[in-house]
Amino acid sequence: MPDATAAQPARFAAPRASSWRALRRSRTGLAGVVIVTAIVMAATCAPWLAPSNPTAPVFGAILNRPGPVHPFGTDQLGRDVLSRVIYGARVALAVGLTTVIAAGLIGCTLGLVSGYAGGWADAAITRIADVQLSFPFILLALVVNAVIGAGLRNIILSLAIAGWPLYVRVVRGEVLALRHREYVQAAVAVGARPVRLLWRHVLPNVMTPIVVISTLQVSQFIIAEATISFLGFGVQPPTPAWGSMVSDGRNYIFFAWWLAAFPGAALAVTALGVNLTGDWLRDALDPRLRS
Repeated sequence: MPDATAAQPARFAAPRASSWRALRRSRTGLAGVVIVTAIVMAATCAPWLAPSNPTAPVFGAILNRPGPVHPFGTDQLGRDVLSRVIYGARVALAVGLTTVIAAGLIGCTLGLVSGYAGGWADAAITRIADVQLSFPFILLALVVNAVIGAGLRNIILSLAIAGWPLYVRVVRGEVLALRHREYVQAAVAVGARPVRLLWRHVLPNVMTPIVVISTLQVSQFIIAEATISFLGFGVQPPTPAWGSMVSDGRNYIFFAWWLAAFPGAALAVTALGVNLTGDWLRDALDPRLRS
């Protein structure tokens, strides 16, 4: 009887040395990792990096232009824009990472069940996912957020509800391709229960697309949060969030351009860094893309 664990192909266990060599060869991948690392460090060290309190108004410094004291200028309440941009990174990363984890857990669990169980469970899960995928992602998130209310917790919930079907489709397809492999059949033959089978022998072999999708979805969720906050349904003042900062700055765009320019640039750079990192992970983890 073949050993199921020994027969299991190491799709996700790609050689680390090969991945790091690919990163060193990829300038765009390295740039993405550097950008993401810098954003994470800025968000983590915000209390020490921010020059001033991001929410306390200073009425003697209203709409000061960028200069030595305030490198990014001040807003309509005299608050330092640089401090608000740094603290806004916390909101962006919190929404992006938490939403990816929540949507990934829901979608991967349902995708594993759908692909392995088949029958009515597969039909029900795929139909629900197909119906939800027929709606534009941001529109669905806006509708859910408008129903459950504004706030950081609710925006994470609304984005997770809108984002899980993508994981279902990808994981289900991978499970359908793996369920008849020899190592899976060997595990079934030795009496492995479905939960153990999925956890030990199927899930590790679908982790590559999950990791790549999760990385790319972080930027999608960050942009979606900024869009919802821009429209007034997301993070509420005075909590600094890049989307709401851009929304506030549009009223002063002709004589205080820095109010919208700097948070907008931070959002664009963060999304670019995450996407470049996701592209590198896709190239490094997918053996079909290696030269």
